[in-house]
Amino acid sequence: MTTHHPTALITGASSGIGSELAHVFAEHGYNLVLVARRESKLQQLASDLQSKHRTTSWIFPIDLFNPNSPDELHKKITVNGLTVDVLVNNAGIGTYGKFTETDLECELQLMQLNIVTLTHLTKLIARDMLSRGSGKILNVASTAAFQPGPLMAVYYASKAYVVSFSNALAAELNGTGVSVTVLCPGPTATEFQEKAKMNNVRLFSRILVMDARAVAEAGFHGLMKGKMIVIPGIINKTLVQIQRFVPRKFPILVAKFLQEGRQ
Repeated sequence: MTTHHPTALITGASSGIGSELAHVFAEHGYNLVLVARRESKLQQLASDLQSKHRTTSWIFPIDLFNPNSPDELHKKITVNGLTVDVLVNNAGIGTYGKFTETDLECELQLMQLNIVTLTHLTKLIARDMLSRGSGKILNVASTAAFQPGPLMAVYYASKAYVVSFSNALAAELNGTGVSVTVLCPGPTATEFQEKAKMNNVRLFSRILVMDARAVAEAGFHGLMKGKMIVIPGIINKTLVQIQRFVPRKFPILVAKFLQEGRQ
């Protein structure tokens, strides 16, 4: 008797929250489609998942900054005869600094990855899911989505898009068998801050930073329960809720303070 294992596709799987999500899904009996640029990292992750959880992984080293990457990935999935039961749009980057001084090319790449690629891939996979009448989509945003972010203006705006898009799509797909959940972590211990050159900012003080594993588990369980929004951690939940009851300018000033460098 053959046991069917559902398959989860995870972008940005080579490190951080993406890697931890891969482990959580594998622990719950999922096979994985692992997508990122760093092939060696994907191979190591696939090996770890196989040895620890006896799961099968397909690795696709694809540059998701490329506008054609969603079509390329979707074609590879089709050619390999894979059915994506869960899509996890985790890949994303940030940029840091005053908008008038930051590099435009980096911000255009950010918008391509965080917004355009996510939207494009979601459309392709959601259509497949809809035709089958089943599937789950987990889009990774951030608590940054809930207020403007001075010194990370484009990044915060990109995550606001992800939350708005995800919630609207969830409403459209309600009753179809396809669900959409958006995961909104706060500061998390990953490569993100180093790549965004934010190691010395107040936002990443020890008290505010969550473990990537805890974030991944919260995202997985929220997805399985069909939640529209998952905000891991009591501090993050509280900060998001407080914003509903204070003047709009206040959380923007707080965000600016937290984004500034420690003395």
